[in-house]
Amino acid sequence: MLWAAAGGGGEGKRDTESAAPLRKGVTVAQAESQAAFCYCSVFLERYLRKPRHIEVQVAGDGLGGGVYVGTRDCSLQRRHQKIIEEAPAPGLSAQLTHDIQESAARLIRETQYQTVATVEYLVEDGQFFFLEVNPRIQVEHPVTEAVSGIDLIREQIRLAAGLPLSIDQTRVRPRGHAIEVRVNAEHPKTFLPSPGRITGYHEPGGLGVRVDSAIHEHAMVQPYYDSLIAKLIVHAATREEAVTRMIGAIDEFIVEGIHTTLPLQRALLLTDEFKNITYWTRFVDDWVKRD
Repeated sequence: MLWAAAGGGGEGKRDTESAAPLRKGVTVAQAESQAAFCYCSVFLERYLRKPRHIEVQVAGDGLGGGVYVGTRDCSLQRRHQKIIEEAPAPGLSAQLTHDIQESAARLIRETQYQTVATVEYLVEDGQFFFLEVNPRIQVEHPVTEAVSGIDLIREQIRLAAGLPLSIDQTRVRPRGHAIEVRVNAEHPKTFLPSPGRITGYHEPGGLGVRVDSAIHEHAMVQPYYDSLIAKLIVHAATREEAVTRMIGAIDEFIVEGIHTTLPLQRALLLTDEFKNITYWTRFVDDWVKRD
């Protein structure tokens, strides 16, 4: 697997299963990286066939103190862009969860990292492999807030101001299960952008439902920026209840005038692969093709 050293979001990413295409792959990956990031260095890493994308939310005080706030599963992606996230990451053994979280917290402590971050891993066959560190708040942080009860934005500001960690590791215990879907202004089957004016808009509400968005009826979705227009988050006592709550919230969510990915995400939540946690990072792309 070739990765652009300065990249993100799948830019400059190439995989090869034999030596012959490797030289060409390096050249293409370098060209993509140079065009996107003005930096042509690439990493060469082990290729995993069907990994899950697991994240650990962490926070550090810059003085060698660091804690983990829980795991997230972000494996459901289209074209390397996450579309459904959940916390805590389901289907991992207690030992694997512990080892991943301790690995992430140790990295933050030993680098004396300050404020919040996400340490990302790929998991396959009971093993975990370091992917990258995102030194910032991520789009999917609300699912961790929901199950931990910790305001991560507040903690970020506190730590950036030089205040000590307010998170006690012994008190970090996930409560229930949370799911987030990224509502993107895209066609749910082709993923083509769908800019335009929103002619009708209604957000779902009720117990355990949260919407993060700035759009409204008559808002204009521009073609120049990321297609994310809203985040829909639900929290419930169990994963099964969270799925039921999310389906209900999606059914109540009205966005007219443009296409959104909500129909795709609703269908994915009802698949056997999601129920049985047998999906992987390229599952969505394969599933859309056969659907």
